[in-house]
Amino acid sequence: MNLKSLELNGFKSFGKKTTLEFTTPITSIVGPNGSGKSNVAEAFRFVLGEQSIKSMRGKKGEDLIFNGSSDAGRSNRASVKLCFDNKKRLFNVDFDEVIIERVVYRDGVNEYLINGSKVRLKDIVELLSGAHIGSSGHHIISQGEADRILHTSPKERKEMIEDALGIKIYQYKKEESQRKLEKTDENIKQVESLRREIAPHLKFLKRQVEKIEKSKQIREELVLKSKEYFALEEAHINFEKQNLYKERLLPEQELKDLQGKLKQARLIIEESQKGTDESSKILELEEKLGSSRKHKDEIVRELGRIEGEISYILKTISIEKENLENSGKPVPVSEIEILADEIREEIQKAESVGTIEIFKETLSKVLNIFSAFIGKNKNSHSPALERLQSELETLRAKEKSLQENLNTAKSEETSFVSEYEEKRSEMEKNKDDTKEAEKEVFKVVARQNELHGILDRLVQKEETLRSDEDQFKMDLGDIGRIAGIEAVKYETQRISASIDRKDQHEKRNYMERLKIRLEEAGVAGADETLKEYTETEERDVFLARELEDLVKSSVGLMDLIKELEQKLAEEFKIGIDKINNEFQNFFALMFGGGKASLKIIKQEKRIRGEDDFDLEEEKEIKYEEGIDIEISLPHKKIKGLMMLSGGERALTSIALLFAMSQVNPPPFVILDETDAALDEANSRKYGDMVESLSKSSELIVITHNRETMSRAGVLYGVTMGKDATSKLLSISFTDAVEVAK
Repeated sequence: MNLKSLELNGFKSFGKKTTLEFTTPITSIVGPNGSGKSNVAEAFRFVLGEQSIKSMRGKKGEDLIFNGSSDAGRSNRASVKLCFDNKKRLFNVDFDEVIIERVVYRDGVNEYLINGSKVRLKDIVELLSGAHIGSSGHHIISQGEADRILHTSPKERKEMIEDALGIKIYQYKKEESQRKLEKTDENIKQVESLRREIAPHLKFLKRQVEKIEKSKQIREELVLKSKEYFALEEAHINFEKQNLYKERLLPEQELKDLQGKLKQARLIIEESQKGTDESSKILELEEKLGSSRKHKDEIVRELGRIEGEISYILKTISIEKENLENSGKPVPVSEIEILADEIREEIQKAESVGTIEIFKETLSKVLNIFSAFIGKNKNSHSPALERLQSELETLRAKEKSLQENLNTAKSEETSFVSEYEEKRSEMEKNKDDTKEAEKEVFKVVARQNELHGILDRLVQKEETLRSDEDQFKMDLGDIGRIAGIEAVKYETQRISASIDRKDQHEKRNYMERLKIRLEEAGVAGADETLKEYTETEERDVFLARELEDLVKSSVGLMDLIKELEQKLAEEFKIGIDKINNEFQNFFALMFGGGKASLKIIKQEKRIRGEDDFDLEEEKEIKYEEGIDIEISLPHKKIKGLMMLSGGERALTSIALLFAMSQVNPPPFVILDETDAALDEANSRKYGDMVESLSKSSELIVITHNRETMSRAGVLYGVTMGKDATSKLLSISFTDAVEVAK
């Protein structure tokens, strides 16, 4: 026996612990009306998970608990235990005995237990489904409910048959898969929405990162070129300084020596020709010549400085003009609107004519309009450039003035030298010592003039070199600020010859262009931008992977649903064929012939639109499967359920329920006064069917019918005493026969 016992404690009229043991294929429960025997069938419903209190003749959970009497106190809880033998693994759990228990408290709270461990109702349902014990109650048939399978709708009838066939588990899995699919689809929409939200920002960040990468490349190139340029430029400056220092040493030393010779010659002249007019004139000319030369040297030095500044400003102006050519100026919207109107007018004129020649001519006009617009709005104004131009004009004026002063000083010096030479020629005619001294003076002075010319040229070179050094220092600061400290960390080179200045100027111009490009491509907060881009890209990749997993999951669920639908359809069709065979046999046995069968039908199911009152709105039509019953009684022209008498309907429903039980037998079947409407002849047929059914399922029969009682192995009698509690009396017919013998 699969079903071993039923224990009730505080359930409805069973106020005290009561146990029914099932040891024979058929167990009969009898008793007078009101004794509580039908409460046994309801106890089965309760413990198997029935959620409708109404089907157990109550309004709320508290109605299922023993309410007490004058002689017995009420219970605070009701519990029902159902014990199964699981040695043959009727249930898919690793226990030899399975006890299912349900407890209800007066506050309406329910507890479900399997072998004493709390579980969910879902766990109970899944466990029972595996043993062909479903929630539709096809295995618990009470008085008045036997006819339910005939009265119910085709759709509900189909669900009852699915339950009886044991394929409801596939339906549960399908519904669960559909819920998961809906949840997965929602997640897909959410992930897609998140990706759409971050896509524009990711695109913007990508462009910023590309700018950063571009500026990084430009910076690296600028650093490389700057190191090369600065190393050579510093080497050039140091080399020129050393050369100028060396070039100055000999002239200065010679001037110093000449000054000694000149002093000695003057002493001779002063001693030999003291007081003479000629000597005084020579000394006076010498003093004027020295003063004139000193004045000229000062002018030369100042002129060299001015020329250095002019050279520097010219370079700066050249760079500023190049920058200006690579940039634009803001254009007012009104001027753009005028441009658009001019182009629109030309196009409209061309459209009115419509010939190819006119369109070509119009295209040429539009290009000219654009060229004129660009030329007009090309940026040609720069405050810095104007300031430099102003400084250049001032320096040019100073240069011109100094050049005029220099020319005057040179003329004056030339005049003094000429006069000095004349005096020298006159004095050369004299052959005394004084003449020799004076000749020496003239010779020394001439050499001094040559040496001062050399030194003047060196001064100009020094001023130019100083200007180059100032530019070098300024470039160091600019490049270090723009390209970083790495750009000014270079190794000083040693060179043995002067560097080609043309190559250096080209390198510097290229560096200036790189600086402009770097400033245009530069992005503020590069590190933060790169970090944000990396994080955003990683999130997008994560969402993409998650979306891919969700799509795979969705496809898998859809495939699973299709498989379950196919399995349901196949199992259901096979089950219907088997039920029809058994239904025909039981029906013929009950009615002595006739025909009975189940038929799969499809019914329309209209889906209402948003406006349920719009009669013109087209409604979506779907179809759902159901089960119809077709019967034909022998010797009667009756082919529909509506034409059957009450007894005939009872026999038909019993035949169908028994047929369902035979196809996929549940462990037990409960018949609660289903034979109440049968006469004596039909009772015998019913008893025969009960015996036949007991070969595949244990039967618990609640009855008043003697014929049905006679088929039982154990008879439980239910009585009710003064304390309003139901009690049991039992007798085993097998033991009674032995006693009688």
